Amino acid sequence: TSPVTMALSKRTTPNQSTRRHAAAHSRRHPCRAVPASSSSTSPSARGMKPGTPRQLYPAKEHCSRCGLCDTKHIASVKESCAFLGEGMGRMGALEEVVHGRRRNEIAENDEAMFGVTQDIFYATNTRPQAGVQWTGIVTEMALRALEEGVVEGVICTSAEENDRLAAKPILATTRDEVLSSGGVKPCYSPTLSVLEEVEARGLKRIMFIGVGCQVQALRSIESALGLEKLYVVGTNCTDNGDREGLDKFLKAASSSPETVVGYEFMQDYRVHLKHTKGSTIENDYEEVPYFCLPSNHLAHGVIGEPCRSCFDYTNGLADVVVGYMAVPWRRMEMTKHATYVTVRNDRGREMVDLVRDRLSRERVEDHRGIIGREGLVTQTVEADDLAYFGRGPDQGAPRFVGELIATLLEFLGPRGMEFARYSIEYHYIRNYLHTMRTFDGDKRKDASQHIPSYAKAIVEKYNKAGDVDKLLKVEK
Repeated sequence: TSPVTMALSKRTTPNQSTRRHAAAHSRRHPCRAVPASSSSTSPSARGMKPGTPRQLYPAKEHCSRCGLCDTKHIASVKESCAFLGEGMGRMGALEEVVHGRRRNEIAENDEAMFGVTQDIFYATNTRPQAGVQWTGIVTEMALRALEEGVVEGVICTSAEENDRLAAKPILATTRDEVLSSGGVKPCYSPTLSVLEEVEARGLKRIMFIGVGCQVQALRSIESALGLEKLYVVGTNCTDNGDREGLDKFLKAASSSPETVVGYEFMQDYRVHLKHTKGSTIENDYEEVPYFCLPSNHLAHGVIGEPCRSCFDYTNGLADVVVGYMAVPWRRMEMTKHATYVTVRNDRGREMVDLVRDRLSRERVEDHRGIIGREGLVTQTVEADDLAYFGRGPDQGAPRFVGELIATLLEFLGPRGMEFARYSIEYHYIRNYLHTMRTFDGDKRKDASQHIPSYAKAIVEKYNKAGDVDKLLKVEK
């Protein structure tokens, strides 16, 4: 065992050689100054009391429980929250500070959808850790950064002791703590609540692993944290919700919801669900066509209000992002399957370089397909809207019909990067409709300001004949 690993296992500070490495690293990569929000954090400010209902948080029903309001930084919530005031309309200005420039929003340019990009590629971790969702690239980055002294701690999401899918934010300073965060917890996580522990323990070099709404709030208060270095490793996130909503979805999607340990909506138009070993599911792996899900039943109580108002599917303010949605399904276990990596800046490249010896890297694939994405986007938005107003099918399609539709779309529809574009466009138009319907008339929010320009451009593309406007006129 290396001296660094021994030091970490005892939760002590790095040894002398690690300190030299970290000091040299900090000189090479000083922490950039993200402007503080106009309401600087007050030393006397206190976060919300534990157990406070979400409806009593500043963003009320649109609160994603990112954890910011659980800390003294609640004093800056109006300028930091992704769902208050200008909300995600601040993305462009924050991109300029974080990455040195805004995304290129020229029509059909991938940055308009995927965000500021230095590099984008497929990758697998050739030696995945146990308990990860895919091959554990994010977990590997955290381990390497911690063990090599690049960071002193990792803010990440572990699981509650008696519930493997319930999120538990932690400040990991040992290898075992990082490993405990492996795997996806598909429900709200107040990850930013750990920030006060970082300050209390005097840590100055931190990695943060999180999703878009969390990262936007973090970037907005970054200069108030007193850090020497902050690395942000992001994941894609869409259609999240609370723990009860997750249960509702799993009961509808799986024949053994109590044994599910992870799931993903794949490019073969099926939900893939992983189960605990020895479950009643054959090979502990289940595949359910999207079209077999009861859309009316799942239209409410599963996807949270903030997630229906989100325009940062791709985590545009992270330094590096690891996700699945741009990779064709390759008919193999998730723990052997490639994910896609988006490097946004030099800090992100540094994180990739840390694990380069463990990565098998490939060029991205891009297939438009016989069935173009534009038609699929329009049909998906319309079908989703019908379900939202209770006008969709009460039952999912029969299994053989769902399998047939899924198979045809997999081979004839968009794949690879083009599928990701389809998913982004569909979600942003759907969320535009929801935002315009629910934010208008609310003094705390402004629909037109909340929606970033790159999302508005997507809506305009599909609204040339007034199709989106027609949907806005639909009344419950």
